[in-house]
Amino acid sequence: MKNTILAIGFLCAFIANAQSGKELIDVVKGEHNKAAQLQQFEANENTASYDLLYHKLQFEVDPAKHYIKGEVTTEFRTLENTDKIVFDLSDNLEVASVTSAEETLDFTHENNELTITFSKGLCEDATEKVTIIYEGTPNRNARGEGFVTTTHNNIPSLYTLSEPYGSRDWWPCKQDLNDKIDQIDVVITAPRAYKAVSNGMIISEETNGDLVTTHWQHNYPIPSYLIGMAVTNYEVFSQTIENHGESFDIVNYVYPESREKAEEYTKVTVDIMNLFQDLFGDYPFKDEKYGHAEFAYGGGMEHSTISFMGNFSRSLIAHELAHQWFGNKVTCDSWSDIWLNEGFATYLSGLVENHLDGEEDFINWKRGKVADITTSRNGSVYVKEEKLDNVGRIFSSRLTYNKGAMVIHMLRNKLGDAEFFQGIRNYLNDEELAYGYASTDQLKAHLEKTSGEDLTEFFNDWIYGEGYPSYDVAWYQSENNGLNIKVNQEQSNRKVDYFEMNVPFLVIGTQGEEKIITLDNTFNGQEFTLTVGFEIADVIFDPKFDLISRNNTIGIDIEAVADLEIKPAIEDTTQKTTAVSFEK
Repeated sequence: MKNTILAIGFLCAFIANAQSGKELIDVVKGEHNKAAQLQQFEANENTASYDLLYHKLQFEVDPAKHYIKGEVTTEFRTLENTDKIVFDLSDNLEVASVTSAEETLDFTHENNELTITFSKGLCEDATEKVTIIYEGTPNRNARGEGFVTTTHNNIPSLYTLSEPYGSRDWWPCKQDLNDKIDQIDVVITAPRAYKAVSNGMIISEETNGDLVTTHWQHNYPIPSYLIGMAVTNYEVFSQTIENHGESFDIVNYVYPESREKAEEYTKVTVDIMNLFQDLFGDYPFKDEKYGHAEFAYGGGMEHSTISFMGNFSRSLIAHELAHQWFGNKVTCDSWSDIWLNEGFATYLSGLVENHLDGEEDFINWKRGKVADITTSRNGSVYVKEEKLDNVGRIFSSRLTYNKGAMVIHMLRNKLGDAEFFQGIRNYLNDEELAYGYASTDQLKAHLEKTSGEDLTEFFNDWIYGEGYPSYDVAWYQSENNGLNIKVNQEQSNRKVDYFEMNVPFLVIGTQGEEKIITLDNTFNGQEFTLTVGFEIADVIFDPKFDLISRNNTIGIDIEAVADLEIKPAIEDTTQKTTAVSFEK
């Protein structure tokens, strides 16, 4: 258990080039609404006295009725001497009984709190189980969140969407996001005309007259908001992942009227899953499943092992799947660090663009991100303490999503693919972080340890610092085909003295030759001399949009060329020469 405020991966339908603007607006709007609820919620201090170990959640539901009957067994470990345990539970639900293995327990239920009293008291570090039987009509809200009954094609449908604090509307829980549950069983009984979907893997499915009971089990730590249930007349189809000699299923639960399109659109999930596994390591829940469940909502929700999907666009599939690593396996541990969830999920959507559509589409993707990031001269990726009361800042598409994604891309270019991806895998697999929480500094530490580089300057400039650079570059070619480049930079925000960065150029020869060079620019007015081996026709600044920058200029150094015409080229032995890399 860790005492922290979580920023979580919220509802996302994201980043196809042609629709990225509208999709991003929809994403941020939905997340803004959820965050507003989150910030208005005060974590229940009364639930802090115990550590959750296990839930068995047994529900009786009918999608045609907005009603739930539940029996929830919870195992917990006490963190202090106490005679009371408190769960969050909506007053709309009526508790019939609370029992332990030894006795029927007294309880009170008011102000959305279920307070259970143990007559003999509980000692610190004691392990105890309680079973709560309840039923009632869950709250309704106009946003389509919480416990929802609706229809599709005139067929009843039920789903839950608990992010961030809707769990208490349908089951007794601890929903302050401080304490992940080690293991859950979810047992759903519903009319046999329907299929019931939840986290993890199916243990059994038994029919009893007009009812069917489906038993799901999930064996990884999970917060209450990532537990989900969906029930309707789903049709089911699967794809199989084969990766590095191991296989598991992607199971899709879709409306019958959607099946034909869904079968076509979800095929890409296999390619995306294999890409993410190759880059970031095994899918975190591969011994259970990954799946999609269609639901009547405008975006998606990345429940562990089963993303609820409002549509099956490639961008939404990629974003929700990315959150299984960045958000579900490792969750950022404060609002300030939210870019660890949303920046990575955004960047992984870009990697899908590159992988499936090619480099030109990826360049256009980056071009769009840079254009949006630089519409303002200010703002950091890291959300500063004085901005934590500003929901719009926390879920800024420009800073949290787009700048976060491009900073990740620049880190990748700075470290190189081998060191970058190994560092990210080490971060995801750290025993202290995996299936828990992480901060920006913990990511930085892993990347530094793997690469051997000190990234303090980079993080200070690009993550904690504000703004972006504008470059003024002058170049000329000496008589021996040497390329001379002088780099000047201005910063859009005074909080960064200088953006130290690897600056890429494309050198084009008069006979069509091309060479990419990357210069390690660390101070203003820095000069570089290198040999390219051919007569130069042009030099292009940042040809693949790998840098966050704006209002850049590049041209021939007229004064240097004029000086060459007056006197022979003389090697300047005092000039600093730095060339980081060449690329054909």
